[in-house]
Amino acid sequence: MAIVALLTGAGLVFLAMWIAGLISPRSFNPQKGEAYECGIPTRGESMAQFKVGYYLFAILFLMFDVETVFLYPWAVRMQQLGTQGLTAIAVFFGVLVLGLVYAWRKGALEWK
Repeated sequence: MAIVALLTGAGLVFLAMWIAGLISPRSFNPQKGEAYECGIPTRGESMAQFKVGYYLFAILFLMFDVETVFLYPWAVRMQQLGTQGLTAIAVFFGVLVLGLVYAWRKGALEWK
């Protein structure tokens, strides 16, 4: 049953992309291919490469930021959850700390 739903979903996506390709306008203008930055013409290469460390640092920040969002509902309902809630958040913090230790050991937090 799950395979049918997966295939149906994939088929609908491909059908939508095919129909969009059929009905979309096809006009090419060389100006459309140029990089645009606030109306100022670009100088030099428009595709600048960034160190992967920037992306890794941003992803780690988002990961820990999102995890702190999950702490709020737990903190609000702490007394109602009791021991089971405390155990669940301890496991959550354990996984969080393991991820931090892993990133630290891999050198993801070092700014080189």
